[in-house]
Amino acid sequence: MIEQLIGPVSGLLDKFIEDKDQKARIAHDIATMADRHAQERVMAQIETNRQEAAHRSLFVAGWRPFIGWTCGVSLAWHFVLAPMLMWVDAWVGLGFTPVSFDMDSLMTVLLGMLGLGGLRTYEKSKGLSK
Repeated sequence: MIEQLIGPVSGLLDKFIEDKDQKARIAHDIATMADRHAQERVMAQIETNRQEAAHRSLFVAGWRPFIGWTCGVSLAWHFVLAPMLMWVDAWVGLGFTPVSFDMDSLMTVLLGMLGLGGLRTYEKSKGLSK
């Protein structure tokens, strides 16, 4: 939304400000306002993540490992355990029907976690975290 206002506001500068240097500085400040705001939001989120990860409480710092283990167990069930149980069922004839779930949603979360896990591995290898 800010980017759509930059053009009209910059055009108004010509009518109200005589000094070309001041006009150029204000136009530049307006043009970079959206980028600065986005960068400030990202930096604030990074600091929040850093504080959460450093916390000793399992309920604050433990949600990422919980999601990771949940995704890992779900992936193991879907690709390893359920097919093996279906194979045993076909051999023995127990009438086993595995529970199915939405793999698209699981993979979205899992791949996001793996990206974060790669950054975590990098941090640990550099000695930046415990």
